[in-house]
Amino acid sequence: MASGGFSVRRYLREGLRLPFCPGCGNFTIINAFLRAVYELGHEDLSGFCFCSGIGCAAWIPSPYFKADSIHTTHGRSIPVATGVKLVRPELTVVVFGGDGDLAGIGGNHLIHAARRNVDLKVVMVNNMVYGMTGGQVAPTTPLGVKTATTPYGCFEYPLDVAGVVAAAGANYVARWTTAHVDKLREAFKEALQWRGFCFVEVVSQCPTNFGRRVGFKSVKEMLQWFRERSISVEDARGLSPEELEGRIVVGCFARRRRPTLGDTLREKLYIG
Repeated sequence: MASGGFSVRRYLREGLRLPFCPGCGNFTIINAFLRAVYELGHEDLSGFCFCSGIGCAAWIPSPYFKADSIHTTHGRSIPVATGVKLVRPELTVVVFGGDGDLAGIGGNHLIHAARRNVDLKVVMVNNMVYGMTGGQVAPTTPLGVKTATTPYGCFEYPLDVAGVVAAAGANYVARWTTAHVDKLREAFKEALQWRGFCFVEVVSQCPTNFGRRVGFKSVKEMLQWFRERSISVEDARGLSPEELEGRIVVGCFARRRRPTLGDTLREKLYIG
C-alpha cells in the first residue's frame, strides 16, 4: 500500500474538472481503479501509460490522470496500446473504453489482442449504449430496449463481451458492475498483477442516455437493478441460455498463465 491515506487527488491533475454527468458510473470506476493502484503500493502513475479511444469512458484517464496517456481515434486504442507495450515492455499499459468503442468499432482489435495475449490491461465500461453521442444502440444493448436509433426496440441480442474475450484466449477476464465496488476493486488489483491480456468489463449506469429511456427514475434504482439481475459465474453454469436471458453474469471468466506476445517475440527474435 502506498504511503499516506488514499485520495483520488493524488493521481489526478489539478485544475481539471471531470466531464461526466451526475450519477455517471465513471466516477465509481475511477475511484475503484485508483484505490486498487494505491493498495498495490503505487505512489504515483509514473510506471503507467494509458490509452483510450472515443466516448465517455475514454475520458477517464485522458487528460485527467497524472500520467502519460494517448487519446486515439474511435476503436483504435488497443492497437496503439499494443505498440506501446511492445516498445516499452516495462510499462503497465492500460486501456479504457466503452462498449461501443471497444466491442463495436474496435471489436476486431479486442478479439485479436486477446488471441495474441498482448500484455495489456483493458477496462471496458459497458453502459449498454453509445452514451456520448446521444444514446444510439450498441453491441451490448439488451433485446427490446428503445434507443435513439431503435425507436421500436433493439431487435438484436446483446454481445457477451467477457465471454467472447475469454473464448479468444485472454489470460484474465472478469466482469462486475458498479454496484459491486469491492469486487470490482479486487478485480482491478488482480488484473494489474496478472501477466498477459487482462480484461475487466464493468457494467455501469448511464442515467442520461440509457436510464431515462428505459424508465429508471434514479441512479439508485439502476444500481438496484444491477444487483437483482446479477448472478455469479458459478451459479450460471447450471442454467440454460433461456434462464440466463436478461441476467448479468459476474465474476471471473478466465485465469490462465500463457506466454505473452512480447515474451514470444523476444524469445524468437532474441530481443533484450
